[in-house]
Amino acid sequence: MKGLDEYLVPYVISQIVALAVLLAAAWHIRLARLLIAVIFLYAGCYNLYIGFVKPNVYLGFADLALSWYADFIKGWFSRYNHIIIPLIAVGQLFIGVGITLSGKWVKWACIGAIVFLISIAPLMVGSAFPFSIPVSVAAWLIYRRKSNHLLWHNKQRRKLAEV
Repeated sequence: MKGLDEYLVPYVISQIVALAVLLAAAWHIRLARLLIAVIFLYAGCYNLYIGFVKPNVYLGFADLALSWYADFIKGWFSRYNHIIIPLIAVGQLFIGVGITLSGKWVKWACIGAIVFLISIAPLMVGSAFPFSIPVSVAAWLIYRRKSNHLLWHNKQRRKLAEV
């Protein structure tokens, strides 16, 4: 993959994080929700800053992407990146907050995460591919679970209070 030698350390770290998120989704759903929230909140804040301060940085990812995705980045995206990147960042922030909430908010956040992660996969090394695949599977596992509690809500404490 193009660019792997240049981004090897963050690439490997991303793969470890993706595996941790997937394992958490299989065994400890609250931890998986927390990890996804942190990932998306961080990415949203970072992309909001970059989107307003230096959006052209993302045009460099075209060199790492699949050819048809590179054409999109160098074409339409390059003309509107100062608008698109902050909008993507806001979406990431919504996903990060939504996954910490309950009920339909978690479901919508999971759908948003899956759509976003699949849509960045063609960036290849630029999106730490295959990072997006296991994290999408984790979001799907979270989606399938009943999420009636806020992430920070302690179910055990609530049961004790009801007694």
